[in-house]
Amino acid sequence: MVSRIAPASIHRTVPTVESVLHVHASVLGSDFHGYRNHTYRVFNLCAAMQPGDGDALERMAVATAFHDLGIWTDRTFDYLAPSVRLAEAHLGQTGRGEWIPDITQMIMQHHKVLPSGDAPGSLVEAFRRADWIDVSRGALRFGVPRSFVRELYSIWPGSGFHRRLVQLSWHRLRTHPLSPLPMVRW
Repeated sequence: MVSRIAPASIHRTVPTVESVLHVHASVLGSDFHGYRNHTYRVFNLCAAMQPGDGDALERMAVATAFHDLGIWTDRTFDYLAPSVRLAEAHLGQTGRGEWIPDITQMIMQHHKVLPSGDAPGSLVEAFRRADWIDVSRGALRFGVPRSFVRELYSIWPGSGFHRRLVQLSWHRLRTHPLSPLPMVRW
């Protein structure tokens, strides 16, 4: 049985998320608000499941900002590797190269269906669960109260993000029927 999560305060502004998304606003185009809202929901869900210090929160911010960005920068639904490359470049430019292995795992494992294999209290596993909570629109909650998920959606609504995922999934299915969801890992 999963213990109930008691969410901490909501992080309404995360400077790293804001700066990364600002740099990529033009490539995100009309999907900017939907992706931004998704990143804030995932960040807050991750922080609720894995409370941490400033260092852990900054790692969450970097992973959150970049985790799906390759969809738009590389125009592909096989976006994990492009998203990792973007995060690696950012970490190198900001003098945080030692974070690359952790951030890479967070991004590469975030669509893993089964637990990541990392400790249940790890950032990798918390990030995986946070993304699944948001992508499932709270159908999966991993002990996070439904009221907290609803509150996040009231602050950062879907803004077409889930609809865009469905559109991209259908396009991928039509063009790659043998590999419709290349980002999903077991």
